Amino acid sequence: MAENDQAEKAAAEGEAPPASKKKKLILIAAVAAVLCLAGGGGAWFFFFHGHGDEQHAEAPPPKPPAFIEVPDMLVNLVGAPGERVQYLKVKVVLEVKDEPQVEKIKPALPRVTDLFQTYMRELRPSDLNGSAGLFRLKEELTKRVNTAIAPGHVSAVLFKEVVIQ
Repeated sequence: MAENDQAEKAAAEGEAPPASKKKKLILIAAVAAVLCLAGGGGAWFFFFHGHGDEQHAEAPPPKPPAFIEVPDMLVNLVGAPGERVQYLKVKVVLEVKDEPQVEKIKPALPRVTDLFQTYMRELRPSDLNGSAGLFRLKEELTKRVNTAIAPGHVSAVLFKEVVIQ
């Protein structure tokens, strides 16, 4: 009877009986445990799942590029009348993707040399000032060599030596 008196007294004060408080606490603890387990499981899945479990197929190493030497070129630059003549000496190498392309390009090297010479003879010393001037020269030479050897393709024109006298 004492328990009934306590339950009636708690009901009158607006409190839940002691037995239902325990049930609520157990229910809240169970929900919190389930949420923690779900959060931990989700974190494991997103951060650790699959790391090291699968064997990733490694890509084969890229083939090293091939290089083609272009004969050295010495050209006089265009200057204003009365100025001293300036010369441009260039050693160039062509970079291609693979070795079979080298054999396709070698027969066209005289044409490539001719295109380079005719273009560089039109340059002024001011066209070659700074790194921007050399970058423009490199881009223009790349464009011209790709035109000369079409359908072949050169990845880049690389300078070995550039001298302006």
